[in-house]
Amino acid sequence: MRLRHDPKTQRHVTDPRDFGRVAVLLGGTSSEREISLKSGNAVLAALAKRGVDAHPFDPKDKPLTELSARKFDRVFIALHGPGGEDGTLQGALEFLGLPYTGSGVMGSAIGMDKLRTKRLAASVGIPSAEYLVLRGPQDLETCIERLGLPLIVKPATQGSSVGMTKVEKAGDLAAAYQAAALLEPSVFAEAWITGAEYTVAILQGRALPSIRIETPATFYDYQAKYFRNDTKYHCPSGLSNEAEKHLASLALSTFAAVGAEGWGRADFMMDRTGRPFLLEVNTVPGMTDHSLVPMAARALDINFEQLVWQVLETSFTRTPVAT
Repeated sequence: MRLRHDPKTQRHVTDPRDFGRVAVLLGGTSSEREISLKSGNAVLAALAKRGVDAHPFDPKDKPLTELSARKFDRVFIALHGPGGEDGTLQGALEFLGLPYTGSGVMGSAIGMDKLRTKRLAASVGIPSAEYLVLRGPQDLETCIERLGLPLIVKPATQGSSVGMTKVEKAGDLAAAYQAAALLEPSVFAEAWITGAEYTVAILQGRALPSIRIETPATFYDYQAKYFRNDTKYHCPSGLSNEAEKHLASLALSTFAAVGAEGWGRADFMMDRTGRPFLLEVNTVPGMTDHSLVPMAARALDINFEQLVWQVLETSFTRTPVAT
């Protein structure tokens, strides 16, 4: 078996039986396992309430080939980070001929890589912060000369702000670089943008209302995203109609540039002049009680169960065919 992909085959279904037997992939082995378990269990509960025959499947505990052996018809991907969001899982599901939610191999792989996302976005005129790739300690002095302080150091392919450090003093840059390099070899620094953070969710080719994020933390880090209760979210975000449309257009253009599809998020910082700069895209966003896509959907009166249903519908753009 293999999968044929055609966005025109997107379906809207009303009968849960049309989905068949659904595996919700959750947990996994990345640094975001804890959040993936929260997302996956929330998705499972929502699908069960809508009468979908859905079952948990943790790739940490069993090989993916069991998906075929257990006669699953499609897969809802709730795995965050490397191994779930970076195209490797999507490639395995293509090989198994199992339709799955969200972006394909290419869109997932590029979307997981912040550096390549920045480069592709720049090619279609989407601005992002000035940056410098850090290949080793020899680049640190040049980094400060080029970008100034403060700046932020990021590993290129980690999610949920894992491994990111704001650097305000030159003497702290080496430690920030080492913290990121412990996670992966691809590390870069970005000029710090002072301003408000916004996110735009994408669902079946449509941009949902933007959310403005406020956190008392240094930046919107792992704790602020999932555990702190003093992070504030504003939806509607307070942007003018014109600015809202512009941000939505940038989000959709970013998705198109990297080949992402189905559902996800694009995150932006807006500087003091009101100019938005792309931070990253997220092709398997969190689906927890702190998560942003459900919040944006609620602004359009789409409840969590309806949202999960619509995400699962994105799997119909992939159809098994015999080889």
